[in-house]
Amino acid sequence: MDIQYRGDIYQFLVANELVGEYQLEQIRFTADFHDISPIKSVLNYGFAVRKDYEFKLKEAEDITFTDVRSIEFETPLTELFDIQWLNRRVVAPLRTHGGKITVAMCDPFDYDSLLEIERISGLKADPVYASDLDVMWVMHKHYGIPNVKRAVFELADKDRERSALISFTETQLLIIFLLIAATIVLLFFFPVATIVTVNAAIGLIFFGSVFFKFLLALLGSQVETKTVVTRDEVLALNEDELPTYTIQLPVYKESEVVTKLVGNIKNIDYPRHLLDVKLLVEEDDDVTLDALRNLDIPGVFEPLIIPHHQPKTKPKACNYGLYYTRAQMLTIYDAEDIPDSDQLKRAVALFAKLPEEYVIIQCCLNYYNRGENALTRMFTMEYSGWFDYMLPGLHMLKVPIPLGGTSNHFKFDTLMELGGWDPFNVTEDADLGIRTYARGYKVGVLDSTTYEEANKAPGNWIRQRSRWIKGYMQTWLVHMRHPVELIRTIGWKGFFGFQLFIGGTFMTFLLYPILLALFIIYLVFTPDFYGLFFPDFVMGISIINLMLGNALIIYVNMMAVFKRKYFDLIFFALFNPVYWLMHSISAYKGLWQLITRPFYWEKTTHGLTSHKTPKQ
Repeated sequence: MDIQYRGDIYQFLVANELVGEYQLEQIRFTADFHDISPIKSVLNYGFAVRKDYEFKLKEAEDITFTDVRSIEFETPLTELFDIQWLNRRVVAPLRTHGGKITVAMCDPFDYDSLLEIERISGLKADPVYASDLDVMWVMHKHYGIPNVKRAVFELADKDRERSALISFTETQLLIIFLLIAATIVLLFFFPVATIVTVNAAIGLIFFGSVFFKFLLALLGSQVETKTVVTRDEVLALNEDELPTYTIQLPVYKESEVVTKLVGNIKNIDYPRHLLDVKLLVEEDDDVTLDALRNLDIPGVFEPLIIPHHQPKTKPKACNYGLYYTRAQMLTIYDAEDIPDSDQLKRAVALFAKLPEEYVIIQCCLNYYNRGENALTRMFTMEYSGWFDYMLPGLHMLKVPIPLGGTSNHFKFDTLMELGGWDPFNVTEDADLGIRTYARGYKVGVLDSTTYEEANKAPGNWIRQRSRWIKGYMQTWLVHMRHPVELIRTIGWKGFFGFQLFIGGTFMTFLLYPILLALFIIYLVFTPDFYGLFFPDFVMGISIINLMLGNALIIYVNMMAVFKRKYFDLIFFALFNPVYWLMHSISAYKGLWQLITRPFYWEKTTHGLTSHKTPKQ
C-alpha cells in the first residue's frame, strides 16, 4: 500500500498521554463489542477529548486538516459503500481522481479501512484528514439520503391513514363543511334553538373534559399505579445480563446545554460499553457542532448528523437515529434532561416484571427550576399533576396513555414494528402512545423522575405549548379518520378516554375564553337577551364550568404538590384561570398553524434558567 505508515493508534494515544495504558484493554473491548473502529471507541465512549486528540495529531504527526465539507462529492460512490460500515469506521469516500479515491478520515492509523475501500473501489486510497465531526458530517450528508427519506416517509408509505402527512382528509373536510353549512342554515331558520344547542354542547364538552381530568387525578392519587422498582431489585441485576441501551439525544442549535448534557450522561449508572448514546444533530446546525469541537471534557456519545430534509422535526431526527441502532432497549432524553442515575436499570427491572405486552415504560417528568418565577411554579404544578396523577389514572383505567416527549423506554424491536415516530406529527410521543394501544400493546408507568428545565419566559412557553396543542389536534384528526376501527382496536372505554383526554384537552383551551367572555358580559351588562339564548339549564352548565371547573383544576394543582412535597407552590394554584388563558392563546396559535404550517416545529429555547442543579 502506498499510504504512509505511521504506526499504531494505541501507541499514539499512550505516547501522547491521551489515554493511559490501563485503558487500552477497555478501548479494544468496546471497539470489538460494538464492531467499531478504535478511534470511534476512543472519542464516542469518553476515553479522550476530541480537541486534545486533534491537537496532538497536528503537533506530533504533522497532520494537516482539510476542509472536507467543501470537497465536491461524486454521487455514484453511494452505490459502492454501505453507510453502516462507513459510520462504524468514521471514513467517507468522496471522489475519484487520477486512479485514486479521496477518503475523508479522522484516524491516520486506520489502514484496515483504507485497504477495504481500495478493495471495494479498485482504486488507490488518497486519505485526507479532518475532525471526526466533519467526517461524520460529509458521510451522512452524502450517504444518508436514503435513510433520511425512510425516516420521513416510511410510516406514511406503510400506513398512510396513520400518518399526519395529510392534516385533514377529504371526508373530514366534507364533515366540517357540512357542519358549518348546517349551523348557518339552522341559525337562519331557528336562531334561538340553534344558539341554545350550541351553547349547551360547548358547556358539556368543557365539563366532560375537566371532570375527566379530575377523575383521573383522584384515581392516580388514591391508588399507587406507578410500578415501584426497589433499590434492592436494581442491585440484584446482573450487569453481565443487562441489555444494550441506546439513548437518543435530539438537539438543534442548543450549544448552551452541551456541556451540561455531557455531565448528565456521565452520571447515568449503566455499564459504559452497553450504552449507545446518539447525539442527533441537524446538518445545518454548526452552532452545536462548534460547541462539540470546543468541549474540554470527553463525551460519551456519538454525534449523528441528520441530512437536510423537510419536515425538520424531532421525530424525523429520532427515526433517522433508529437506522444506526443495534441495541435491545432505547430511550429519549432532551438535551437539558437530568434523569435519575439508575433510571435505565430500573426500566430493565420493570420490563422483567411486567407481562410481554408491555413494550413502553413512561417515567415521570418534573422541573428542577420550579421556584424561578410564577410561570415555572405553574408549569411544575401542571407537570406534577400530569405525570404523578393523571397518567397513573389512565393506566388504572386501562385506556391509551399519550407518552411524554422524553424518558419513555422502548423495547427496540417493537418500536421498529410500530414504525417509529410520525415525523409529520409535532407531538409524536402522544401519537405513538395511541398507536401502541391500537396494536394491542401496553404502556407501563415507572416511579423514576427526569428533571427538565421549566420555561420561564412567557413567549418561549407559548411557542412550546402551541406546538404541543397543535400536535394533540393532529393526533385527534389522524385517529378519528376511522372512528369505528378505533373503537374496535382500543375499545369503547379507550375511545371515550381518547376523546376526553386528547380531544378534550385542546377543545377546553379553545372554548375557555369564549365561556369567560360570555360570563363577564353577563356579569357586567346583564343583557336581556341572555335569558333567551341561555335558558336556566344552559346557564347552569356554563356557571358550573367556569366556577366548578376552575375550582376542580385549582384543587388538582394543589393536590399535585403533595406527592413531591412542593408545598411552596400551593398558593400559585390560584393563578390557574390566568394560566388557562395562556393555554388558550397557545391553542388558537396552534390551530392557525395546523391550517397554515402543520409540520412546523416551533423551536423552544433551552438554557435560559439560572438554576444549574435539580431541586429535589
